[in-house]
Amino acid sequence: MTTLKILPLGDSALVCEAGTTPTLATQRRVWHVAALARDWPDVREVVPGMNNLTLLFDPLATDIDGLAERLRDAWQTQPAAGEVGRDIEIPVHYGGQHGPDLSDVARHARLQPKTVVQRHTAPEYIVYFLGFQPGFAYLGGLDESIATPRRAEPRLSVPAGAVGIGGNQTGVYPLTSPGGWQIIGHTERALFDPAASPPALLAPGDRVRFTIASLDL
Repeated sequence: MTTLKILPLGDSALVCEAGTTPTLATQRRVWHVAALARDWPDVREVVPGMNNLTLLFDPLATDIDGLAERLRDAWQTQPAAGEVGRDIEIPVHYGGQHGPDLSDVARHARLQPKTVVQRHTAPEYIVYFLGFQPGFAYLGGLDESIATPRRAEPRLSVPAGAVGIGGNQTGVYPLTSPGGWQIIGHTERALFDPAASPPALLAPGDRVRFTIASLDL
């Protein structure tokens, strides 16, 4: 089991760090502890991240050492068996105007663009956590052979629905924003809709598969 490091963040938060290498087993434990901590009366907010968990608490109502000990005890408990989350399919238009960086990813990986697409659509990805933008999911499971560094010069505007690779991560931009990931495709599925309930399409623990809506190679 990964050792938990607990550090103060100001006088009203604790950060729990569980190493630097993301694994599904560690992430499941993060989700498990987060679910337990949400029921603690002195905890105001719980923010799970990748390999970490942040608790915001009431400093006037909390013994910080006692809270840290509760966290350590919770980390030792066993997450419930069974799958967490839903199966979500995201159709992607790969290449061409939808994926202007697909050829760059292929050159970096020393593969044909079609092979990059095949390897991108092969895995079942797991949503580790949401961050960066509302509804932006950090996914575990990218084939290491197509991991590609971020662009040296980020774009000032990346459209909502852009599917990209950044290092050993892949994901979908829910909103139009600046960004430095390598854009290999585009999906028409809405990742974030403030009028929906819940507004984000994806949640931690969901299982995601990318499918080919079209190819422009």
